[in-house]
Amino acid sequence: THQDGSCNGLQHYAALGRDAHGGASVNLTPSDRPQDVYAAVLKLVLKKLDEAADNGHELATILKGHVNRKVVKQTVMTSVYGVTNIGARDQIRNRLREKTGVQWGDDPDEKINECSGYLAQLTLGSITDLFECAKEIMDWLATCSSLITQEKLPVCWMTPLGLPVVQPYRRQKLFKVRTALQGVTLYTEGDQQPVNPGKHRSAFPPNFVHSLDSSHMLLTATACRKAGLTYASVHDSYWTHAGTMDNMNVLLREEFINLYNRPILEELGRSFELRFPEVDFPPVPGKGELDIELVREAKYFFA
Repeated sequence: THQDGSCNGLQHYAALGRDAHGGASVNLTPSDRPQDVYAAVLKLVLKKLDEAADNGHELATILKGHVNRKVVKQTVMTSVYGVTNIGARDQIRNRLREKTGVQWGDDPDEKINECSGYLAQLTLGSITDLFECAKEIMDWLATCSSLITQEKLPVCWMTPLGLPVVQPYRRQKLFKVRTALQGVTLYTEGDQQPVNPGKHRSAFPPNFVHSLDSSHMLLTATACRKAGLTYASVHDSYWTHAGTMDNMNVLLREEFINLYNRPILEELGRSFELRFPEVDFPPVPGKGELDIELVREAKYFFA
């Protein structure tokens, strides 16, 4: 049997920033019932839609009454992994196309595109409202990435387990091979190519959080092995036998607490300063008031 994290990427961001409000939304704190982060974001989106519709906003008026949890869920799930405005628009457009009974007007495709872009902005804005600390950390990581790539070097860091990570993103070098029949454009990339600043910047926040959720997974695996538990996992889905589920629940919470009792962002910032003493990195984002020890009693943290 298995236990899954509750929007696990946002759980890690909330823990990094000690975000009490966001942490409660993803079940880092005790509650009588599981918190639904998708419903929480939807509530904010609907509030904004209603206000805009009341003020005569055309797109809000069309969308009013037709936006539900399913429409915003994928965007919430992928926001922590760097979904762009365009990506969010495409996700929401796919859901809106499934809707029936909506008055799209004479050109449905055009109006769906307009509504998708508008709703994507509202959804991403609502996620930021709910997880302010996460947005600050994402922005800080992205800024650090840009400063590092200005030095013509790739972004790299050490995970809490001591595993070095180097982002591989390099610019592609194009060249053409001409044959008797046609010309073929090929590309090559490798360490000899310049770094790709845009890819480094967009990939660093999600890659860094992935390095943290994988660290938690491996720390839990090690703890389970020491305790004699059978264990398997896929990302944030942790498995063991039904008879040892309670034991695994205790261990995965303890390892999460131990992981985030470390000053992870401070260690990362210090490592950047040591590698690039001439670069003026921005200060590490401040922390909220979440008590990470509450995870121990959070029944729906992994459930």
